[in-house]
Amino acid sequence: MGKYYVTTSIPYVNGPPHIGHALEFIYADVLARYARQQGNDVLFATGTDEHGNKIAETAKAQGKSAKDYTDEVSERFRELTKSLAISNNRFIRTTDKAHEQRASEIWKKLKKDIYKDKYEGWYCVGDEAFFTETEVKANKGICPAHNRPYEKIVEENYFFKLSNYTEQIKKAISEDSFQILPHTRRNEILSLLDQGLEDISISRPKEKNDWGIPVPGDSDQVMYVWFDALMNYITVLGYPEHDDFKQYWPANAQVIGKDILRFHAAIWPAILLALDLPLPKLLYVHGFITADGKKMSKTLGNVIDPFEAIKPYGADAFRYYMLKHMPSYEDGDFSWERYEQAYNNELANELGNLVQRILAMAARFLNGRVENIPPSEHDISQFTQAINECRFDRALELAWEQVRGLNQYIDETKPWEVAKTGDTEHVNEILAYLVSSIREIADLILPFMPLSAEKIKEAFKDDKLTAATAPLFPKHESKLDEKDD
Repeated sequence: MGKYYVTTSIPYVNGPPHIGHALEFIYADVLARYARQQGNDVLFATGTDEHGNKIAETAKAQGKSAKDYTDEVSERFRELTKSLAISNNRFIRTTDKAHEQRASEIWKKLKKDIYKDKYEGWYCVGDEAFFTETEVKANKGICPAHNRPYEKIVEENYFFKLSNYTEQIKKAISEDSFQILPHTRRNEILSLLDQGLEDISISRPKEKNDWGIPVPGDSDQVMYVWFDALMNYITVLGYPEHDDFKQYWPANAQVIGKDILRFHAAIWPAILLALDLPLPKLLYVHGFITADGKKMSKTLGNVIDPFEAIKPYGADAFRYYMLKHMPSYEDGDFSWERYEQAYNNELANELGNLVQRILAMAARFLNGRVENIPPSEHDISQFTQAINECRFDRALELAWEQVRGLNQYIDETKPWEVAKTGDTEHVNEILAYLVSSIREIADLILPFMPLSAEKIKEAFKDDKLTAATAPLFPKHESKLDEKDD
């Protein structure tokens, strides 16, 4: 049908992957897999952001070179995508030579919007960002996110004329040619744009940070880490000359966390406009995750390791819980207890049991052969709309209404009672409807739970059903004690 390009933001590798990274990978993967289902040629990119002071500090603290450190942590992110069954076909690192070269070319193309000036402001290494006097006073001089004092910095940097693009960005967002979901985030950035954008510093002196991409023509300056990171979305496509860029840009969807909204809804569009490039079609902004109602922190010891969260029940169960039980448009809360309940009650009891019941009845009453299976005629327009609006929780709930409806249908039609009458034709009619419906459910959940969906599709692909050798989701009294093994 067409080309479809989806990206995540690229995680900063100053620490190992956390559960928020996993959630973002999963969201983007649903969009990618759904687009493939619709017949699109999909390019799905993620990667890692690897320059800046914070990386250099962390590497030094661990007695490693910045490159060795980033190699190690970046690989953990790559491993996480595999553990989650993420279907990305590109993984970019901002330390890749190709990215660094293309970032330099982009800087040169932006030259008309770049100037050098003295900058004075409050800086936090943890954020790799400057803060206003108002923000610093409100936080009593201490960065709340990193519990360290802001540094007063006076230095000469290069600036980007962000102020030139306020009205163009506002127009694109207002007209939804650059769509931002949910609308609360759209309203948030429009409010910022109403105040007018100010020019921004896009470089740091090399003497203060030598772990970065050199500014073309000025060996004393390096690009600001977030500035070169934003370029990854087009450098991964081979901007400006590669066919991939010409075919896949603009991005159909970019998935980011709410903490980097300003970078992606104001600064990134301005860079694209300065390059005379079209803006992404959609920016989906997800929320944060707490643990049992509390902000995750190393001090509290409640940080959720995504690898440990996958371990008890597998990738699909974790994906299901994160997609259905984390609100798509708001912050979510992770609970080991609710995770276990969702697995046993919804996956094992409802979906897994449904699959087993259908296969068992087909084997028992029809020797495994179900004839005249009709095409499914359910109205899935609400499901489609939910995915198009990035309401992943709503889409899965609609799919689960069908799962519960089929279990209820079995209880009401009682095929085992019909079989006692010897009316094989009626039994076949009931089973044919069940097979048709479970096939549709497999299609619906494929973007969300790809491994389980494929198992269901395999079991029900022919009139002669494949007998289940093991439950799709074996029920467990408790596996949470295994998460720390």
